[in-house]
Amino acid sequence: MDSEIAFDFSPNFIIYKSGRIERLTGETIVPSSLTPHNGVVSKDVVYSPADKLSVRVFLPEKAVKTGEKLPLLVYFHGGAFIIETPFSPTYDTFLTTAVSASDCIAVSVDYRRPPEHPIPIPYDNSWTSLKWVFTHIGGCGPEDWLNKHADFSKVFIAGDSAGANITHHMTMRAAKEKLSPELSGSGISGIILVHPYFWSKTPVDDKDTTDATKRSMSEVLWKIASPDSKDGVDDPWINVVQSESVDISGLGCGKVLVMVAELDVLVRQDWCYAAKLERSGWKGEVVVMETEGERHVFHLKDPDTEKAHELVKKFASFIKGVM
Repeated sequence: MDSEIAFDFSPNFIIYKSGRIERLTGETIVPSSLTPHNGVVSKDVVYSPADKLSVRVFLPEKAVKTGEKLPLLVYFHGGAFIIETPFSPTYDTFLTTAVSASDCIAVSVDYRRPPEHPIPIPYDNSWTSLKWVFTHIGGCGPEDWLNKHADFSKVFIAGDSAGANITHHMTMRAAKEKLSPELSGSGISGIILVHPYFWSKTPVDDKDTTDATKRSMSEVLWKIASPDSKDGVDDPWINVVQSESVDISGLGCGKVLVMVAELDVLVRQDWCYAAKLERSGWKGEVVVMETEGERHVFHLKDPDTEKAHELVKKFASFIKGVM
């Protein structure tokens, strides 16, 4: 039975009827490095010893010499909650590039993944990581780079796909629960949602895909990530946009950048997220950047294209305060 396939999502992963998962991508680990790459150094730090979870911290090398304070980026990786890590070539490359372009310090978060650790465990781990990050707000946390270089008046959270979904939910929670006793508000200046993973059983508008195969695949992926969800893809973790019962007016930040890709199956969900946020009564500013002719997370699959460079430039401009 262990060799009988239940779901074949090659080239990403295979799940067998026994429940075993074989991840086919995103499992390669690139070591952190104190030798600069693109002007950036990195190291891995444990944030949850009990769950054996770490973050990878990225820092512009020049800051080591100058001691300057920099905007702080916390990043959650994508992969349908199921694949990838902060330590893979894909995310090590992207964070190095983003930090170099943004001139910030970044914390790239590892979280436990379904199906071994189903929803809501990835969200719980992500919240734990944010709480750990904010233990450095007074300059006396366990990680020196964050104590010395993180400007906690300029905190940004970002992620792609499932990581963007996590980013949204963490920012909602930060408005209700303090990340640190030293905060008067959420502590989050802005968020960047890159091709965020939101979905619903029925199309979100008349431009959304009605392709049965695509919609069914999205439902299966969510079922793998959240097998106990009684509402399937109408679960409020994933149906953030269409559900009228999901109120996002309390989003705990002042500005949002939503990045969408024209040929992404999620494109209408992502545009409608921005529209819902604008009409919700939320007091911040939302900007949408659409990349024409591109598919989901194109910038990670081929980071050397002109359009990928444009995405990184916009990402960096947002962190630098240029919308």
